[in-house]
Amino acid sequence: MTGEDLRQLLLDKWGVSYDLQLRRTRGKIFLQIMWKYLEQMSFPLSEAEYIAHLNAIADYLNSWGTTEQVKHYILNTREKPRLGKAVSIPLDLGGRSSEWMVEEF
Repeated sequence: MTGEDLRQLLLDKWGVSYDLQLRRTRGKIFLQIMWKYLEQMSFPLSEAEYIAHLNAIADYLNSWGTTEQVKHYILNTREKPRLGKAVSIPLDLGGRSSEWMVEEF
């Protein structure tokens, strides 16, 4: 999966390019779909920066083997990001989850 693949998944589901963030909370790692999106005038990243950011997230997802989890969750969720409420996807890393340290993006 690439950053462009992630963006297309978001566009197909919700019609906008939402921001994605990786978060570690209470020993679990989540992919959060934030309420801000590239098409907003106030979005802080350029399109090139946004794609680079998604590529970095895609690299993590690929290395963890969680791309199908993410794709399935996005395709099947009824949730939608809204102001102050992200869609959080718990990532199942198996028994090795404690090995991974996620840097802040």
